Amino acid sequence: MHPPLTLHKHPMCAEIIEEFQKCHVEHPYAKFFGECTDLKIKLDRCFRAEKAVKRKANFEKSKELKEQLRVIRKENAASNSP
Repeated sequence: MHPPLTLHKHPMCAEIIEEFQKCHVEHPYAKFFGECTDLKIKLDRCFRAEKAVKRKANFEKSKELKEQLRVIRKENAASNSP
């Protein structure tokens, strides 16, 4: 199973998505017997790579936000101390 194949949500995989959808249109019955399986495997690998890139970016962003929060808490603690 794969996520919805919308090109704007998966820019890294747009070319493979188009090939996969074209395969399904050109082979309406053969797709059930493995005609498009190679493209499906490529698509799954691309989605995994895309997810890894997003995960890394989100992790870096969370580190920055945690650091900002730590600085704010430190400033608040210093200003509340007599």
